[in-house]
Amino acid sequence: MNGMSGSSQAAPAPSPSAFFQHRRRHHGGMMHMTFFWGKNTEVLFDGWPGTSLTMYWVCLASIFVFSAFSEWISRCGVMKAGPASFGGGLIQTVVYTARAGLSYLIMLAVMSFNGGVFLAAMAGFGLGFMVFGSRSFKDTGSNNNHTEVQSHC
Repeated sequence: MNGMSGSSQAAPAPSPSAFFQHRRRHHGGMMHMTFFWGKNTEVLFDGWPGTSLTMYWVCLASIFVFSAFSEWISRCGVMKAGPASFGGGLIQTVVYTARAGLSYLIMLAVMSFNGGVFLAAMAGFGLGFMVFGSRSFKDTGSNNNHTEVQSHC
């Protein structure tokens, strides 16, 4: 009927997974919306760390170091109040901006929803606070009765 033979069939519809794989390669793809475990992920940049276990460990180590470094920047002497000067204010502004940018990059890395990346970031922040912010490695002296953890809030 209608000029069509009964032997010709329409091509089957593509599967949803094939659609998302095509969309991922050509249109930015779908993002995980739940935590998952595994080395095959993308963090911050297209194709990084990819599927290599070595690059995944480099990624986790980088996130860890950047998180600890962010804690150090938050507690370094440059961010403390000092005498009013344009140069000092400019340095504080540059350091503050670098810390904010680094913190946002760490947040975006965690938004990959990879469990390893999340744990690396939390471990870096935790170790960074323990070393640079807590009383664990500070010489408080016997005549200082201040027991609260310092905060920049």
